[in-house]
Amino acid sequence: MPPQTLTIKTACPHDCPDTCSMLAYVEEGRLIGVAGNPDNPYTRGNLCRKVAHYEERVYSPDRLHYPMRRVGRRGEGRFERISWEEAIGEIAMRWKATIAESGAEAILPYSYAGTMGVVSMSACDGRLWNRMGASRLLRTICSAAAETGYGYVNGWSGGIDPEDFANSKFILVWGTNLSSTNVHLMPYLKEAQAKGATVVVIDPFRTRTANSADWFIQPKPGTDGALALGMAHIIFSEGLHDEAWLEAYSVGWREFRERCAEFPPERVAEITGLAQDEIVTLARRYATEAPAAIRLGYGLSRTANGGSMIRAIACLPGVIGAWGKGGGGLLLSTSAHFPLNRPAISRPDLRPAENEPSCADYGRTEPRAINMNEIGKALMETQDPPIRAIYVYNSNPLAVAPNSNLVKQGFEREDLFVVVHEQMMTDTARYADILLPATTHLEHLDLMRAYGHLYLNLCVPAIEPLGESRPNIEVMNALAKAMGYADSAFDETAEEIIRAALNSDHPYMEGITYETLQEHGFAKLRTQSDPFIPFQEGRGFRTPSGKVEFASQQAERDGYDLLPNYTPPAESAEAAPELAQDFPINLLSPAAHHFLNSTFSNLDSLKKSERAPRIWLNTADAEARGVAEGDWVRVWNRRGAIQLQAMVGDKVKAGVAWSPSLWWHTDSPEGGNVNALTSDRLTDMGGGSTFHTNLVQVALL
Repeated sequence: MPPQTLTIKTACPHDCPDTCSMLAYVEEGRLIGVAGNPDNPYTRGNLCRKVAHYEERVYSPDRLHYPMRRVGRRGEGRFERISWEEAIGEIAMRWKATIAESGAEAILPYSYAGTMGVVSMSACDGRLWNRMGASRLLRTICSAAAETGYGYVNGWSGGIDPEDFANSKFILVWGTNLSSTNVHLMPYLKEAQAKGATVVVIDPFRTRTANSADWFIQPKPGTDGALALGMAHIIFSEGLHDEAWLEAYSVGWREFRERCAEFPPERVAEITGLAQDEIVTLARRYATEAPAAIRLGYGLSRTANGGSMIRAIACLPGVIGAWGKGGGGLLLSTSAHFPLNRPAISRPDLRPAENEPSCADYGRTEPRAINMNEIGKALMETQDPPIRAIYVYNSNPLAVAPNSNLVKQGFEREDLFVVVHEQMMTDTARYADILLPATTHLEHLDLMRAYGHLYLNLCVPAIEPLGESRPNIEVMNALAKAMGYADSAFDETAEEIIRAALNSDHPYMEGITYETLQEHGFAKLRTQSDPFIPFQEGRGFRTPSGKVEFASQQAERDGYDLLPNYTPPAESAEAAPELAQDFPINLLSPAAHHFLNSTFSNLDSLKKSERAPRIWLNTADAEARGVAEGDWVRVWNRRGAIQLQAMVGDKVKAGVAWSPSLWWHTDSPEGGNVNALTSDRLTDMGGGSTFHTNLVQVALL
């Protein structure tokens, strides 16, 4: 008889707004393939290219199967197999000694969104570290600047239901490449286009998404805030704003109008590199072709002025009164819409009491915070106490963190105790003292909330863990017990944590139970309308005034301008002319089509599709350097140097380059990926990353 094929309803856990409902096919205990769950109304049975052959990742030759101890030099990747008992015992012994000598703040957890599960990410980012009193990690690499700028206007990051884009008439896709990073929104845009809507893509690079748009607008990097203020100026000056809405539901709109008057079309054209007519036409059509909606990406916030740019763009729906109407408004993220029982997940109550050994020896009342973007600097410079131990999970900082040459120096410290819990032999795993094997999402239970739609998904294990791999929560519970922490939280299973997370009395969660998710695999939040229309009748803004705040006293108290404004990026010809003379090209490094951060960058099929570490240059810049299509070039600045293969054409303007990320260092020429060039400078708001504020020079090899 042929083997029976089992179908398991599960979900994709990766750092992507789509959070797909997934089906896993298993024969005789082995994963043979995956597919999208056709029953989910949003993801509609489709998977992106990255996860469509997930069996390649599960059974990758890079997969880790057993706990190991380093026997070679750091970074060499030489290990010996040990037991879990030895690994847990050695980690606990080293941590106890560190705490006794330097306090718990000398231990730093480092993680992000390698999995976005409520258990594997959210619970594990809190529980053990809260109980220990370890240094807190500011997990700001992705969204912090955008959410801060957006929050000054609206009070939180809530926005429109992505399914409502099908009802929009004028859609701005601003700073995001949906075809590569949010593929399940594209059918809604195409549905809107079929009904007569116009889709406009605003991006410094002519992306795949731009190729399917009705209109492509290409500003200089880091100038989007000026474009938004210029659009608002035109709308105000031509009387296209919704004054009744502004009077009823906003604060400071007249002062904002005065600020926008400083950005007439001629000035905005000079700043952005766009034609005046293009700016004027964009503003008029946005204001008059209702309902108008904006899909705003995090990418443009990863510049030195990123928070301010998001803040300016977030004002536009209020200016035209687009909020609270079907098909109108703005979507940045849906993650804040999920009213899970967060204290039950992260357990802040586990933090040490004031009389327990903690940060008091250093004059602090709570553990210090380390910004994840500055991990290299933190490992090399932090004192009182220095970081003596680091525990890495759900992340690959050697590859993904900015200024990676400095990060590498930090991890090379022989006095640093490095533990890495990982699925693959990544760049970071090679630097571990103790290396622990982790399960994939197809081998453990978890709950997934999305940041690009309103569906919860249950991630059900499809196969047994490979080798001796273990999920994050099991390892952290074992470490907690080895440390002597007797709290009942460290006996809780993944299912118990999920049930506690779902135990919310919010009306959005009505009827969504563990059993419901087991049966269907997913459930949409029970919002008051479907599609969900936020801010109806001006309600739901979470600012101090309860209204849209064009003038934000909270921003002013935090040290920012009362009103949105524009300043040029820190590394630009406008802000740093001398630096720009030596390094005249602004290098952008957004997500590759076939990779997701560094998660899929080791798979041969996807590396073949991505071809090589490449850089797109404008024809004029290439010709000035004698570079032709396919040539290998040296790209460098004061932080480092790498080699990339040149692609030449008009997809970027002169003075701009584009290099999709992210290859592992081990698979890059001369052992360096694009983060050897990026800066660990922080954004103007929120302490976010500045990957796209990155001036470089390029020369033919």
